[in-house]
This record gives sequence, C-alpha cells and structure tokens, in this order.
Amino acid sequence: MTQLFQSMADLSHVRFSAYRTAMKSRRLQKALCLDLLELSIAQSVFDQHKLTHNGQLLEIPGIINCLCTIYRELQQVHPDLVNVPLCVDLCLNWLLKVYDSDRSGKVQVLSMKIGLFSLSKGPLKDKYKYLFAQVAGAAGICNQRQLALLLHNSIQIPHQLGEAAAFGGRNMEPSVRSCFQNVGRDDVIELQQFVDWMHLEPQSMVWLPVLHRVAAAETAKHQAKCNICKECPMVGFRYRSLKHFNYNVCQMCFFSGRISKDHHLSYPMVEYCTPTTSGEDVRDFTKVLKNKFRSKKYFTKHPRLGYLPVQTILEEEHSET
Repeated sequence: MTQLFQSMADLSHVRFSAYRTAMKSRRLQKALCLDLLELSIAQSVFDQHKLTHNGQLLEIPGIINCLCTIYRELQQVHPDLVNVPLCVDLCLNWLLKVYDSDRSGKVQVLSMKIGLFSLSKGPLKDKYKYLFAQVAGAAGICNQRQLALLLHNSIQIPHQLGEAAAFGGRNMEPSVRSCFQNVGRDDVIELQQFVDWMHLEPQSMVWLPVLHRVAAAETAKHQAKCNICKECPMVGFRYRSLKHFNYNVCQMCFFSGRISKDHHLSYPMVEYCTPTTSGEDVRDFTKVLKNKFRSKKYFTKHPRLGYLPVQTILEEEHSET
C-alpha cells in the first residue's frame, strides 16, 4: 500500500485537480481489483452478510469476512487477476485509512458501502442510484442531512489521496445547498433529481465522473496529431479546439498545461475519451465556425466550467459540519 501511494508522485505533473484525483483513484481502483467488481455483486455480498443497517459499526473480522466473499467471487471470474489474500489485505488497509483515521478498528457499514461502490465497476448512472439508495429513507427520498452524509463519506476518498481541498474540503454544506437550490426546494430530493444534479458534475463530486472518463480513455486511440508535441495517433484523452480548425492537444500536453502561441487557455475545447464519430465532427466544426470570430476577451469573460463551483476551503481553515 505504501508503494502504491508513493507511485502516485509521478502524477504531480497533472495541473488539474479533478484529473489528478481521478488518475490516482484509477490506480488505486485497479490495485484493489475493484475495477472488476460489479455493483450488483457488491450489493449481493452485503445482503448475504446481512449488512442492511448502514449505521452499524463493523469490526475488522467482519470487514475481512465480507471482503473475502467479494474477492472469492471475483477470483472465480478472473482467476489470473485476483489474489484473494493480497486483495483482502490491501482493501482492508485502504478502508481503514479512509474511514478509520482514529484507528479504532471499526468502520461504519455505510462508509464501507460508499467506498466500495464508488470504486466499483458499472455505468455511472447506476452508481449514482446505488449511492443514493444507501442514504435515502424508506420512501426513496433524501433530506439535507442524508445527502450531506453521502457527500461526506464520498469526499473521504480524495481526502485520503491528499486532494480534498480542491473539491471544497470536507465541509459539505455548500454542495448540499447547491443540490437543493438546483431542484428548487429545501426539504427533500428524489432519486432522479439527485442523478440530474450529479450529471452537472458538482465540484465536490466531479472526481467520480472524471474517474469513469479516465478509465474509458485508457485504451482510446485517436487518428489525429497533437499540435504541441506532434504525437500521432493520440492515445488516451483527445482535446479538440472549438476556436481553431483542426487543432488538437494530447492528454499529456493538456494535463501539463502546455499551449502553443496561437491558442489561449481560455479558448473552449471539447474532450473525447473515445474516438469521435462523424456526427461529433460535424457538431464541432459548426461550433468552431461560431467561435472563429470571437475574441480572446470574449472567452475570458465567458469561461466554461465543467462543474458547479463551490467555495474551495483549505482543510485547516474549517471545522467539519
């Protein structure tokens, strides 16, 4: 585990915290073999171990029993990839680092579920539904306190990676307020309202959808040349300018903030984690035509944020709510 976290030092060149956190999370996810864990299998194991009361504190033997069942299931499907004793040991170590900082030897069932669901395999929308279900009441609705509980448990993952400050710290109040303002009420939210808000990629949770895009981009190959380092084809993410025709930037150059003299950081770009379709090419061409005659001053005044911003709080400057 120590070697794993030390290996993440090579990601320090990634200037953007959401990508840096997602790439660290991806490395962690693969080391723990959680990228092989289907959401339905995880839920089935929790049910099998009668872990239905999310407020229950689970001691280390109980955590190990549950993890053993999970990894034995995975080993049956992926015998060459899953070393059960090693995976159980690593995952236990990680859960305690994230959710038992006081080293009490106990982890809340809710925390364990949210941690494993967050790094498991499956469509992003399904993951949002599973996460919401862990805190929602019997009527399938969620109040502000329950949402704060979900977000607080989720932010512990980037916090353990040393990245929480960029996502608003561990103070969940701004994010909760953002969600309820988005749906226009202050008492409860329903599942679909939560999913719609998550699709806006709120700042406190943006690392999770970016993690899914990082995973999708790992094997993507784009038949285009990077205008900065000249890599061709580009592997990973591809960034296409919506200001200049046929201007592309590879993942490495984008993450490190490299630009050429004729392209400004404020200019809009579109990200692709899979090869483009003809429809996307036409759509982007139309956008470039619109932006071609707009000035750098226009883009500086109209920045495009990929998430709902909340105030960034340094970890030492607040007390948890």
